[in-house]
Amino acid sequence: MRALIENRFAFLALVLIALAALFGVAYVTRPGVVAVPALKPARVAVESVSTVCPDPGGARVSTITPTGGKGTGRATVTEVTEAGKTAAGKGGKPVKTEEPARPEATLDRPGVLWQREVPAKSGPLEVAGTGAMAAGLEATQTSRKTDGAARGLAGVRCAEPGPGAWFVGPGPAAADVTLYLTNADAAQAVVEVMVYSGEGPVVGDAGSGLVLKPGEHREVRVRDLAPSPLVMAMEVRTISGRVSAAARVNLGDGKGTDWLPQSAEPATRVVVPGLPGGGGLRQLYVTAPGEGDTVVKVKALTADGFYAMKNRETLEVPAGSTSSLDLSTGIGGQASALVLTADVPIVAGVMVTGTGGKQDVAFSAGAVPIDIGSVVADNRAGKKISSRLILSAPGAAGKVRVQTLPARGAAPPPVDVAIPASRTKEVKTAAPGGRGDYSVVVLPLPGSGPVYGGRVMDERATGGLLLTVQPLALARTWALVPQTVESPEVVLP
Repeated sequence: MRALIENRFAFLALVLIALAALFGVAYVTRPGVVAVPALKPARVAVESVSTVCPDPGGARVSTITPTGGKGTGRATVTEVTEAGKTAAGKGGKPVKTEEPARPEATLDRPGVLWQREVPAKSGPLEVAGTGAMAAGLEATQTSRKTDGAARGLAGVRCAEPGPGAWFVGPGPAAADVTLYLTNADAAQAVVEVMVYSGEGPVVGDAGSGLVLKPGEHREVRVRDLAPSPLVMAMEVRTISGRVSAAARVNLGDGKGTDWLPQSAEPATRVVVPGLPGGGGLRQLYVTAPGEGDTVVKVKALTADGFYAMKNRETLEVPAGSTSSLDLSTGIGGQASALVLTADVPIVAGVMVTGTGGKQDVAFSAGAVPIDIGSVVADNRAGKKISSRLILSAPGAAGKVRVQTLPARGAAPPPVDVAIPASRTKEVKTAAPGGRGDYSVVVLPLPGSGPVYGGRVMDERATGGLLLTVQPLALARTWALVPQTVESPEVVLP
């Protein structure tokens, strides 16, 4: 019995020695530590783009794809319709639109500006591109009225469906604000709308959760969600699916109407570009959507550099609320941008009004630098109407190349524009011959510092100036894709 126990212990010792030998060999022959290089994201050409013009009825839709894409491609302009929705057929008999809507237009030539005056009762239009027609695809809708309650130029960049959107400006107690939501996809979408007023977050009696069927578009009067705010920020969050969002403001009584551009995501430093010079109101709106109060530092950036406006250097913004500041006497006389800094993330926008017995209104919002370029589809030049760029370099000097793509005729040579460090520069653009419609492509040149900008279009009309502003947005030309490398660290500790 004793011998049997000793044999068992001897066998266990042999097993332990064998395991130790195996682990020893594995340790000695293990691969060395693999240094995985830190790779910058790769820049890949965009091959598919979808944008939605929210309410083009009675407006002009302009779309352009700059040249430079590789291979072939196609872009389509299609009215967004809800599958299975009842519509009027021949003789007024109801019919169901089970089939997808046919394209209003098919485009396959980069560098050619396409425009169309859309009938008054048209629904949202989806402008989608693939292949070479996707890289840089841009679309804009612009309406023009010289009288009535909706008098003015009103333009908006047709927006991609995304996970969310921010809008900052006057609230429903000061203006008629309408939110346009479009689900151009084949799947149901759910969105949530949050309004931040001067008194804090507002939840309307109607609730903020909205369900959109495939192909459904909806107009929501913001006063039905939150009737009391004089100033506001509005956040549209996509809970599921994808939704394109846009917001229009009508001040009423002939005081002008325009669209609120989408604001950049909340950040501790915000640049609001493209503010035109001249008389009229310049009203700043700032929202701190988080849980911390903040004091926002406000600086103007003009052709003469930075300056803090007397008695308007700061703006207190309580947590979860929106505050406003009248800057008319500070920046009204010259083209400028605003640079805002805070110790908590903020979103911001500016309202601009024109001069004359009948005013028009325009809006700008926090933007991002145009590091990969920007495209503005709709620009106009003529005897009474003009377009111009307002470019700002809040840090190092900027240098960009501006290319005009006219609706008719050959494109002129591009023009290089230098923006001195900490300066704003106004750049007049025009179609060949000084008249006509055209698109503009703005590309930063090597060595340029961050450049922000906006396109201002105005028209001298009876009663007063008409105007609209479009902050420059990143061109849909490139996407940054993380690079991958093979590494044993995936499976080895």
